[in-house]
Amino acid sequence: MPKMIFVNLPVTDLAASERFYAAIGFAKNPAFSDDRAMCMVWSDTIFVMIHSEGSWRRFTQAPLPAPEAKGMMLAINLDSRDEVDALVKVAGASGGTADINPPADHGFMYQRSIADPDGTIWEPFWMDPAFASGEPMPEDAQ
Repeated sequence: MPKMIFVNLPVTDLAASERFYAAIGFAKNPAFSDDRAMCMVWSDTIFVMIHSEGSWRRFTQAPLPAPEAKGMMLAINLDSRDEVDALVKVAGASGGTADINPPADHGFMYQRSIADPDGTIWEPFWMDPAFASGEPMPEDAQ
């Protein structure tokens, strides 16, 4: 069985979060979804579990993070710069915030950032496949 990651996120509005994640390319897995939590699939090995407060409390009594207190950024790779730009545009039109951080173009890698309706920061990015496969970084990379 391949290694998988399940990112668990508390959300304030489950339906709005489902719409947002579906709009930016996640698919809902009904087998792990109900009226309290939803499993949104990015790939065969990457899943985002969005939880209502009641669902979140089934797993932890730790305080819910304050909306302005985000301690992580989650990066997701795409196949082209155009796909990065398109995802950011859709995110901004689907209840999220586009370019929550300034875009960055390093030559071999291009990244932008979005925030979901609850402020979780995602960084869609494209990386040159040659560099990703281990070739040396281009001299003009920033």
